[in-house]
Amino acid sequence: MGLEAVGRWCYRRRRAVVGLWLVAVVGVGVLGATRGGALSNNLVLPNTESQRAFDVLRARFPELAGDTAIIAFRSSGAATDPAVRAPMERLFADVGGLPHVVTVVSPYGGGGAGVSRDGHIAYATIQFNARATEVPKSVMFAIRDKVDAVHLPGVQVALGGESVRFAETKGPGEREGVGLVAAVVILLIAFGSAVAMGLPLLTAGCGVGVSFALLALVANVMDINSFSSQVASMVGLGVGIDYALFIVTRFREGLARDMDVEEAVVRAMGTAGRSVVLAGVTVVVALMAMLLTGVPFIYGFAVGPSIAVLVMVVASVTLLPAVLGFIGRKIDSLRLPGLRRGASGRESKAAERWSRGVQRRPWLVAITALLILGALATPLLSIRLGWAGSGANPTATSPRRAYDLLAQGFGPGFNEPLLLVASLPGPGQVGVLAPLLSRLAGVPGVAIVTPPRLNAAGDVAAVAVFPSFAPQAKGTDELIRTLRASVIPSTTNGTGATVYVAGISPLFYDMARVISVRLPFIIAGVLALSFLLLMAVFRSVLVPLKAVVMNLLSIGAAYGVVVAVFQWGWLGSLAGIDRGGPIESFVPIILFAILFGLSMDYEVFLLSRIREEYQRTGGNSSAVAGGLASTARVITAAAAIMVTLFLSFVLGDERIIKMIGLGLAVAVLVDATLVRMLLVPATMELLGRANWWLPRWLDRMIPTLRIEAEPAFAGSVVPAPLSLSTTPRPDGVPPGRRAEQPPPRRIRQREY
Repeated sequence: MGLEAVGRWCYRRRRAVVGLWLVAVVGVGVLGATRGGALSNNLVLPNTESQRAFDVLRARFPELAGDTAIIAFRSSGAATDPAVRAPMERLFADVGGLPHVVTVVSPYGGGGAGVSRDGHIAYATIQFNARATEVPKSVMFAIRDKVDAVHLPGVQVALGGESVRFAETKGPGEREGVGLVAAVVILLIAFGSAVAMGLPLLTAGCGVGVSFALLALVANVMDINSFSSQVASMVGLGVGIDYALFIVTRFREGLARDMDVEEAVVRAMGTAGRSVVLAGVTVVVALMAMLLTGVPFIYGFAVGPSIAVLVMVVASVTLLPAVLGFIGRKIDSLRLPGLRRGASGRESKAAERWSRGVQRRPWLVAITALLILGALATPLLSIRLGWAGSGANPTATSPRRAYDLLAQGFGPGFNEPLLLVASLPGPGQVGVLAPLLSRLAGVPGVAIVTPPRLNAAGDVAAVAVFPSFAPQAKGTDELIRTLRASVIPSTTNGTGATVYVAGISPLFYDMARVISVRLPFIIAGVLALSFLLLMAVFRSVLVPLKAVVMNLLSIGAAYGVVVAVFQWGWLGSLAGIDRGGPIESFVPIILFAILFGLSMDYEVFLLSRIREEYQRTGGNSSAVAGGLASTARVITAAAAIMVTLFLSFVLGDERIIKMIGLGLAVAVLVDATLVRMLLVPATMELLGRANWWLPRWLDRMIPTLRIEAEPAFAGSVVPAPLSLSTTPRPDGVPPGRRAEQPPPRRIRQREY
């Protein structure tokens, strides 16, 4: 059953369709709330040194298998003063009695190793029996509440560590308000009607409710991390509003052509509805490619947004036609004063004039646009993957305050020590590590080496190595490489001991290596699948090739801006950060998957209208100008909604979400301006009718996926086959092209 038939069925049975959606929203929502699984930030990296070290600790040294948190405090007097010591020791005892807490190492123990040289700063270490990403939020919140309850004159107390950062990661629904308010304003301007404005919001709202309930149910069978739920919210709301916006726009165009309501619904589904399905499939294909990384932590970023996009597509092609059936010609009710129907006509004429101006100087425009995109993407050349840690958090957060206290009192590398995990050749044979310990003391970048700590069986030893660099510094990565590649092998060969380098920094160092190896293959696979899909739709080789290349340019520009802001620190204050750091290892692949899918949306919507005009008129230049004019208002509105929605996530505290939000906003902005307004008309003018060239043998091989439901109209011009002859023609037209045909006369219509 085609989408036209789906639209007609949903229109005629609109009461049943709306009823089924209400049941789905309520029923699935209840199931998600009562039977949904908990979000989990489980970091597992199969076949990496970090994971092997963790497996050894979990099996043979469970006391150290978990990560740690820090209670750091600074006193205006001495940290060992009895007036400070007594309440702090009560705090340590209270925290030590909580679930998942193995022990709390007090600074007041033997040797006073937890007190700074000046005596003002001290810290206690909380040892968990689970990794930072696996400690329940309830435990971390209980610790935080106990720490916040400490009020001592002249004493500053802060709770730090990666466990705290993950626990304080906010879920969906806490930042979208700003973006939704902006979406309401933009939709009102675009439609000029409160009724029309409400339809995309209604569709997106129902889709979000169902998708997050489904995501909670999926969390029962796989790890869904808290970051991915926010990304799913970001992407789901954006595409949900945009998809409904395109369909509602086509529906209003149908009414303006004096169609009855049913036929306007069917036409909207046969045109914009098909584009929505194709765009949604492209987004999901790009997202699901992340499953090939082999990093379970990233799987949630693939599954969560994919569920949201699929639900939004289903809502757009089922719920929306049914609601349009109820509203009918009342869609323009509750119009806003000052926003008249003719406004869109003026905007369409302006867009057409713009396109014609670009087509008169295609080389100049194309080169200028490419230079701008190249400048935006330049910072990408210096990208450094890693883990910024708590040191890149806003200064108002507790993890950042604890980080600064430790760095001030004990050195920049004290926040995230490296942990050497040694599997000994036999119980008590810790002496085989003597050459390694002696060598470590002289390695550049090593500040402190602690004595070995043995497990109960005496066959596993753990040694903490404190770098002299901050965790996010490039020197820390170089130290990890040096230890693994030369120091450890040269001092342990022949001893029977196996030594691994573990910790938070090595974990993300390993993640960067795993992703960097697989990323080129994932990118190549996504590009190939998207190219084939678009070739089947547009029956062309060059159109999908240009779409893929332009999307890569947009992604490169987004990467460049992210690196400039979050790694270099440029304009960091506007994004709420006060220092730069490496880009988190998993962010580039997440951005690529989402950005490639979303960038393809506007290409599909724009190129489908251009191809429709080309089939109608037979002229390439007029088709490009007409397609740009007919989509100017709706794509501008859709892009503005996405940009504001994505930027609203930059207002939060979590650096990773800020990065993803800014990257998505930049890519959509570039697509809607530089690509749509400059590169598309310029390159399509340069290529002429070659845009639509497809070898006959290839045409026979690939299936046809049709978007346009109205490929021909009365009086339309059927394009002649593209000639590949190089023989000059007597009319002066270059070989392989034909003279531009004037568009056939047709009834003037209003556009919205």
